[in-house]
Amino acid sequence: MAPEWVYNLPITSKVDVYSYGIVLLEMVIGKSLNVMHTAENGEIREHKRLVMLVRENVNIGTTTKKSWIEEIIYPMLTNNYDMANMELLVKVALQCVAEDKDERPTMTQVVKMLMSHED
Repeated sequence: MAPEWVYNLPITSKVDVYSYGIVLLEMVIGKSLNVMHTAENGEIREHKRLVMLVRENVNIGTTTKKSWIEEIIYPMLTNNYDMANMELLVKVALQCVAEDKDERPTMTQVVKMLMSHED
C-alpha cells in the first residue's frame, strides 16, 4: 500500500506506480506481501522491509552485480534469467516504490525504461 493511503494524502496515479513496483519486487524475490502488518504509527512494515532488503543488497558496494542479484532473486529461478534484465527490473521497481510520490516515475516512464532494454 502506497504511503499516500496510509497518511491520508491526495491519491494520484503514482499510487499505481508504487503498487506496480511492489508487484515487480514480489515477482523477482518470490515473496508475497498479501499479509501486511501495520506499525503503531500506521506505517506498512512489510512493504518497507521488502524494499529495504532489496535496497541494502543493491547499495552494498563491496559485492559484484552478480552477487547482489543472486542474493535477492527467487531461488526457484535457478539462474534461468538474464542478469541485465533482472537488474533493470529491480532498479525500476525501486524507483517505483520511492516514499515520496514525486520521486516515482510515471507509468509512461516505467514502460520506456523497460522497453529501452528490449533487444
